[in-house]
Amino acid sequence: LCGDLQTQVPFPFSLLCLQVIKCKAAVLWEPNKPFSIEEVEVAPPKAHEVRIKIVATGICRSDDHVITGGLVMPFPIILGHEAAGIVESVGQGVTSIKPGDKVIPLFVPQCGECKSCLSTKGNLCSKNDIGSAAGLMPDGTTRFTCKGQAIHHFIGTSTFTEYTVVHESAVAKIDSAAPLEKVCLIGCGFSTGYGAAVQTAKVEPGSTCAIFGLGGVGLSVVMGCKAAGASRIIAVDINSDKFAKAKELGATECVNPKDFKKPIHEVLIEMTGQGVDYSFEVIGRTETMTAALASCQYNYGVSVIVGVPPAAQMITFDPMLLFTGRTWKGSVFGGWKSKDSVPKLVADYMKKKFVLDPLITHTLPFTKINEGFDLLRTGK
Repeated sequence: LCGDLQTQVPFPFSLLCLQVIKCKAAVLWEPNKPFSIEEVEVAPPKAHEVRIKIVATGICRSDDHVITGGLVMPFPIILGHEAAGIVESVGQGVTSIKPGDKVIPLFVPQCGECKSCLSTKGNLCSKNDIGSAAGLMPDGTTRFTCKGQAIHHFIGTSTFTEYTVVHESAVAKIDSAAPLEKVCLIGCGFSTGYGAAVQTAKVEPGSTCAIFGLGGVGLSVVMGCKAAGASRIIAVDINSDKFAKAKELGATECVNPKDFKKPIHEVLIEMTGQGVDYSFEVIGRTETMTAALASCQYNYGVSVIVGVPPAAQMITFDPMLLFTGRTWKGSVFGGWKSKDSVPKLVADYMKKKFVLDPLITHTLPFTKINEGFDLLRTGK
C-alpha cells in the first residue's frame, strides 16, 4: 500500500511510510572494551538525510584510535566510516539520491556553501564532525537508540551497523555496477593515501618519496606516488612482513628502522643525498611526524601528515627544519572534495586505473568485527 500511495500523493505525506528499522550494530559502550553486537533502532531520515543499508565496511586505524582514546569521541558510539551501501529511504528535500542507489558515505562532507567547499585550495567542509566530535547529526540529535539509550554517531557516518543515517551532504552516489565490497575502501583508506600523493603533495614525475607506515593508507600512498611517476619510492615500516606487498604496489626500496642504530631520517638522507622530495607520515605518531619532516630535502622538501594525530600530544622540533624552506602539510581524505571526487574515483576503479584487491587482506562476517580489530592490531 505504501508504494501505491507514493505515486498518488504529495511527497511529504509519503514520509509517513518511513519506519524505525531494527537491525544489528557493533556498539562500543566504553573505551578499551570489545564491540558488542546489539539490536539497535535506526530512526527514519529527517529532511535532507539519507538512510543506507550498509553492504560492506572496512576497518581503519582511526576507528581503533577511538577505542584506545587516541581520538576522543563521546560514548556509547557506533564507529565505522569506510563503507559502501544501498539507499533504503530518503528524507524530505533530498533530490540528488533515491532509494536503490549505490552510495558511499562521506566522513568529510561537501556542503558546497562553506569557505573550504567554495575554495579551490581546500576540502575540509565546515560541516564535518572531526574537530568538534559532537557525535550527532547536524541538527544536534542522534538516529540510533539501543536498550532505550541514545547512541552517538561517528564523524557523520557510523558504518558498523546494518543501517545508518547520514546527511545528504555526506553521501556520494556511485556507479550501479561497482562491487561494494571493493569500492568501500574509496570511502577512506584508498582515497586518503592515494590523494595525499597526487592531490595534496602533487608528487611530480622523477621525484623521490618516503612513506612512513605501510597499512592500507600507506600502501595507497605508495600507489599514488607510482601513479604520479616518482622514480624512487622508499617504504618505511618496523614490520618487514609488509615489504612484499609494498613492492608489489610500487615501492622501489623498503627500510626497517630497527635494522639501523642511527635515526631513520639520517638513513634516508644518506640513501638519497639530501633527503627525499616528498615524505608522508601515515601512522599517527608524533615521533614519526618529525622524522618524516627531517627526512625530506632541507630547502624544497614537502612532508605530509596523513595519520590521525594522537589526542593531547604536542610536537617539539627544531624550527630550523622549516626555516630552510621545507613545507609541512596536513591532508584529510587525500585533499579530495568528497561528493565531487568519490564518484570519479569509483569510475576510475571501474576503468582499471588502479587496483583495490591487494589492500583487502581478510573478509569477515560482521559479527566477527572484534576478530577484525585483532588482525589490525597485530599488523595482519
